[in-house]
Amino acid sequence: MSTGSPRVLPADGDLAEAAAVLRTGGLVAFPTETVYGLGANALDARAAARIFEAKQRPSFDPLITHLADAADLEALVGPVPPAVAALADRFWPGPLTLIVDRPDAIPPIVTSGLDTMAVRVPDNEYARRLIAAAGVPLAAPSANRFGQLSPTRAEHVVRGLGAAVEVVLDGGPTRCGIESTIVDARGERPVVLRLGALPVEEVEKITGPVTVRLGNSGQPVAPGTLAAHYAPRTPLRLLAAGEPPAGGGPRRGYLAFRDRPAQGWAVVEVLSASGDLTEAAAQLFEALHRLDVAGVSEIVAEPVPDTGVGRAVNDRLRRAAATWQPAG
Repeated sequence: MSTGSPRVLPADGDLAEAAAVLRTGGLVAFPTETVYGLGANALDARAAARIFEAKQRPSFDPLITHLADAADLEALVGPVPPAVAALADRFWPGPLTLIVDRPDAIPPIVTSGLDTMAVRVPDNEYARRLIAAAGVPLAAPSANRFGQLSPTRAEHVVRGLGAAVEVVLDGGPTRCGIESTIVDARGERPVVLRLGALPVEEVEKITGPVTVRLGNSGQPVAPGTLAAHYAPRTPLRLLAAGEPPAGGGPRRGYLAFRDRPAQGWAVVEVLSASGDLTEAAAQLFEALHRLDVAGVSEIVAEPVPDTGVGRAVNDRLRRAAATWQPAG
């Protein structure tokens, strides 16, 4: 991990310094409505390479390009298929990433050599102001070390990346708390490649039925689709649906959906006492960050109802638990 700390600036202040860092090939972490992103000039291959270095991210995992305005899409890539245009018109700015053909202006390193590009317009005023001030699209994955918990606060970025990033814009906690939904709508039937903050049901209101095809291994066709991802440093075990938690212990933490388990756990985090899935999604990474620094030896998590945005929450928990092994 890099020593030292980045320069932390208020996201609601003057963005000239952060924009200048981006234009000169540097890295700036910034808030979006989903999680904090680690931004670099998407038109600059060397700047994009710095993202992979800072995150220790494998070069085969593509990045998402962020735009300041939906009108910038055709200016960058040219005409897009009708379904792509319809989704952008309805959900941008918002937590939806769309797959388009990669334009020549975007260097192949941004898309990990794929002839497609993931792109979105974030629903965060500070993010859009930063992109507009920089005057270039930003390649921006989540601002964390590869495979670890996504950051939902500026302090998560500082703790995880240190001086690997020049500037962090502090915009407070993110609203959605999990990443964007990724959809490839270029073909006859749209394909959801990553579950996220925009429920599949909302996409289907615009496009009709979709196919959900989540990546698990090999060359990712979209960001954030590897089998093991979004994981705390502390081993995490995911219970099966309806499985009661075993006894706790002085070094075991528990992640609950709405009801606290019986006594005996070292620390318990509840995602939503009212059973609200949107609140649960917004609190997911926040709660996991707290459990991860609580000094427990294991985190036990229960799934949430597998509907709406709950599907994305369960997807993150499955990926976080992918490397868990029973003690023995």
